[in-house]
Amino acid sequence: MTRALYRHKDLRRLLAPRSIAIVGASARETAFGHRVLANLQEFGGAVYPINGRHQVLGGRPCYPTLAELPEVPDCVILATPRHEVEALVRECARLGVGGVVVFASGFAEMGTDARIREQAALVALAQGAGVRLVGPNCIGLVNWRLGALGTFIRPLRGHVPAAPGVGLVSQSGALGFALAQASEHGLNLSHVLTCGNSADVDVADYVAYLAEDEDCAAIACVFEGMAEPMRLIEAAGVARRAGKALVVYKIATGEQGAAAAMSHTGSLAGANDAYLAAFARAGVVVVHEFERLLETAAFLAKAGRCRVSGVAVASSSGGAAIMAADKAEQHGVPLPQPDAATTAVLTAAIPEFGAARNPCDITAQIVSDPESFRTCAEAFLKSPDYGALVVPFVFAYEPLLPRIEQLDALARTHGKPVCIVWLPQWLEGPGAREVALAGKVAMFRSMDNCLAAIAHWQRWSQPTSMDAEVPAERQADDGLREATAAMLRAHDGTVIGERIAKDVLARYGVPMVQDALTTSEQDCADAAARVGYPVVLKVESARIPHKTEAGVVRLGLSSEAELREAYAQVMHNALRVAAPEDIRGVLVQPMIGEGVEVIVGARIDPQFGPMVVVGLGGILVELLRDSVVELAPVSPAEAAQMLRRLKGFRLLQGFRGSAPVDIEALARAVAAISRFASDHATQLAELDVNPLICTADRIVGVDALIVRR
Repeated sequence: MTRALYRHKDLRRLLAPRSIAIVGASARETAFGHRVLANLQEFGGAVYPINGRHQVLGGRPCYPTLAELPEVPDCVILATPRHEVEALVRECARLGVGGVVVFASGFAEMGTDARIREQAALVALAQGAGVRLVGPNCIGLVNWRLGALGTFIRPLRGHVPAAPGVGLVSQSGALGFALAQASEHGLNLSHVLTCGNSADVDVADYVAYLAEDEDCAAIACVFEGMAEPMRLIEAAGVARRAGKALVVYKIATGEQGAAAAMSHTGSLAGANDAYLAAFARAGVVVVHEFERLLETAAFLAKAGRCRVSGVAVASSSGGAAIMAADKAEQHGVPLPQPDAATTAVLTAAIPEFGAARNPCDITAQIVSDPESFRTCAEAFLKSPDYGALVVPFVFAYEPLLPRIEQLDALARTHGKPVCIVWLPQWLEGPGAREVALAGKVAMFRSMDNCLAAIAHWQRWSQPTSMDAEVPAERQADDGLREATAAMLRAHDGTVIGERIAKDVLARYGVPMVQDALTTSEQDCADAAARVGYPVVLKVESARIPHKTEAGVVRLGLSSEAELREAYAQVMHNALRVAAPEDIRGVLVQPMIGEGVEVIVGARIDPQFGPMVVVGLGGILVELLRDSVVELAPVSPAEAAQMLRRLKGFRLLQGFRGSAPVDIEALARAVAAISRFASDHATQLAELDVNPLICTADRIVGVDALIVRR
């Protein structure tokens, strides 16, 4: 990284200021400077309007310049035109303010050299003086506990309830403050921090700050991308070590970055896949719907760590209980049946036409017998088999209020979260706000959101590979690395042909089919006789990376006559796409029997480094996009987890009578390929082993391609 993360101590004056100055404060109601001043009415620190044309603004003394203030402010907000910004940042640097927020647009986002230089000059001035710069092109910052609403967006209503706070970080100012309006229905947002152009302070710095801030229990982030994404991964580590979940909703998920890849796996591991793999390794919770971001983060802020995976459902509606069961199955959330003691409590409390099981249908009798609801909820929360309780609310009305208080008290007593699923379409009806304000009760607007969040919670609570020491299987072998690096350097050109590629991968322990390189038809026939029929012929040429498409492969040749005819055909096709001097010869290989085809490879991502890719089915891997991507290297255990995440994993387990594949051997091969990619990341662009043919007693690669940088 080009610079270290800003941490809490570095950003305290900016984000938890004791004094704020507004340059460009105004009496005009539509002006940004007027709006900021109005938003700071409840700020407990000093507020200094700066405007040479006024003596008083917003009931506060107004000063002509920053230099004439009675103290050096912690935070300076520049609500001024672009052409005034550089001089003001220079003044802030001279005075030693804590941080500067720049609203003005028209800097590097314009894409012109002159405007990019203007922004770079601001950064140089600020960083040279130890002043933190937010923006330009920024909507502003909010610290709700302090009443420090340093933004021109209004009106905003904040709360400091008992519920743990969620820190909101957004690269998009508009989306960030759209989410901030969740405070209107009771969500406790500790901060709203937007980035603008991220010229200096960026999203990773905000995450690191919130990880160390006592008012924030979980972090929600609207994220687009950044030039140095490992900064965000490092910040995620800070949050994880602090016990705070980082929940990310990523926009800009296109895959154009993979369009020019030469290998099959190179085209599969696009930019978004790289982000997702890095996020997974760092323990980041990724939601794929904007609407799930705050609900998931608010739940994780209240839930703590998941210690028991079982979840119970207590409902007054049989239909809602069935909905919960459907979504639990979809998201892989276990709903174990209650033990005998819990069942006895449920049976005594529920009428015979209900369901004393999990999901539990208490029935509508809770209207006439409210105690039955409390009894069933407590029975589930007391049970050691359950780590959380899901309660669908199907009607919004006043009797919900004591039920919410009961659930919050029970959740606190037993140290387990309660998830209320708000099914009424009166979205802000009685009880909705009280749920959001509760300390251990989480609000969800759909059953799907609820069970998805619980699944995220369970995964987030498990250790990640970044939490543990590097497994021995992922550590480099210096001798092997140097020997194979020399082999790669010995060959010119971008594409390294199949034979050499298979040789270097075999040295890493990847099982590869043996072959013979021949340079004439007779030589080919002699080699086939030694190998034994049936055989495969392939033209060996770095100019022909995709042999099948070029028509230079022939499979299952069972006689010398077939072989000679095939030799003539593949050489004819090869000379149509490559010069004679670029053809090294024809490879003769034994024909490998049928098995499950698995493609394994890697690409070097420009931001994250080596990525390993696994997919099923030869060309189908690109057609069906059934592939999994991880940062390389991976251990055999991590490789096995990759295989289990494939949609077609059942094919490897044995399907319709076929024998299961040797998963352990396949995982070792995947791990070996990932080690090779990691060891030689400076030389490689991408590589393929396509396919590995897999059976119960054999894993063997039959083709390989290495593309150098």
